[in-house]
Amino acid sequence: MQNHSATRDRVSELTHEIRNQSEPFRRIVEQVNHVLVGQEKLVHRMLIGLLANGHLLIEGVPGLAKTTAVASLAKAINTGFQRLQFTPDLLPADLIGTQVYRPQDQTFVVQKGPIFSNLILADEINRAPAKVQSALLEAMQERQVTIGGETFTLDDPFLVMATQNPVEQEGTYQLPEAQTDRFMLKVIVDYPNRDEELRILQRMSKTAAKFDIQAVTSPAEILSARELVDEIYVDSKVQNYVVDLVMATRQPEAYGLNLGELIMFGGSPRATINLTLAAKANAFLASRGYVTPADVKEIAMDVLRHRVMVTYEAEAENRTSESIVSEILNHIATP
Repeated sequence: MQNHSATRDRVSELTHEIRNQSEPFRRIVEQVNHVLVGQEKLVHRMLIGLLANGHLLIEGVPGLAKTTAVASLAKAINTGFQRLQFTPDLLPADLIGTQVYRPQDQTFVVQKGPIFSNLILADEINRAPAKVQSALLEAMQERQVTIGGETFTLDDPFLVMATQNPVEQEGTYQLPEAQTDRFMLKVIVDYPNRDEELRILQRMSKTAAKFDIQAVTSPAEILSARELVDEIYVDSKVQNYVVDLVMATRQPEAYGLNLGELIMFGGSPRATINLTLAAKANAFLASRGYVTPADVKEIAMDVLRHRVMVTYEAEAENRTSESIVSEILNHIATP
């Protein structure tokens, strides 16, 4: 009983701290909204990636302001930013750097690539071949890069936000499963509705539309907020709910779901970790010191959609990973 009381007191204290420390993130949203119209979900997911130290994969057809969204976020944070345009002729060295020979003293020196920054916009990542996509793996997971046998640690925060066109488009390569699993969230960006389209027309139909975005927070504030995210309370019932959701993607029959023939691979333990972290970040943005099942449910689709691989049978039945994840979310009882 005493432990329960101490936990409740700590959660209350944490909620008060979060209310104060979440203010910079509200300011970021305000600044980004000076440019973007109707992309509230995308902005929210980018903030979750920042808070939970996880990378984002943003998918949508060209022209939906995916690149603008990431660039605007970078401007609102006083930190390093690099935009990398992925093309079919890109080489791994163009990304991480290489060793350069200096004839004057007959030595090799390391020339660091653009990956050495804080926020990385990997634009149209699926237009580059697999060897370039693989060059990102070590940087994304280990937060380090190896060049010529020497290992360099990347700056903190380090966040990759990659945009991709739908795979059916001309000149695109499908990302390997090992690569997509490195992304905490996969966010699908859709067309704006009619009212939003009208506001875009009114705001953007100029030959040189310029927007003044102020830097309203710093890397130090983000790292400080992450410490609070780590402390956010997750009840055992919510933990079990997270585990059940992920386990249902691997062993659907154990949960009374007839999906076994439709799922090739389910979510890995990384999915469990990422779903918990993203739910904690969602609670932080809602100024709460504890995670609710609603936090988990809100973010689950973006965490799981790229981790559930469907079989040929599923494709024959026009079933997608999204429809399977939706069925699991609707079936597993919320605590």
